Amino acid sequence: MRPRKDDEALVDVIDVLLRDGAVLRADVIVSVAEIPLVGIKLTAAIAGMETMTEYGFFEEWDVEHRRRHSDVAVGSNGRTPPSAVESADGEGGQDGATARIDRTDRENEERDGE
Repeated sequence: MRPRKDDEALVDVIDVLLRDGAVLRADVIVSVAEIPLVGIKLTAAIAGMETMTEYGFFEEWDVEHRRRHSDVAVGSNGRTPPSAVESADGEGGQDGATARIDRTDRENEERDGE
């Protein structure tokens, strides 16, 4: 049996990631001679913007982005002038979203422990 490339599988994975999202967590401890020196706790979330805002990520960014674009004047050609579009800083309500992820993790651990 030979491996084959299935383009539809990749499309399905991307569809699920954008629609449902995924949260990746990693705890890293850097040690030398069995002496822990540095601890790193990483959390990454990937999803479509609609899903991210639904779960509380980028809440402040979303509100600011919507306000900014509703206040922007539209040119005579129906397009927003390039000078009126500001770049987003990408920051937002991560603390609230992280707290929700932590709460969900605790609830799952409690349910699994029963």
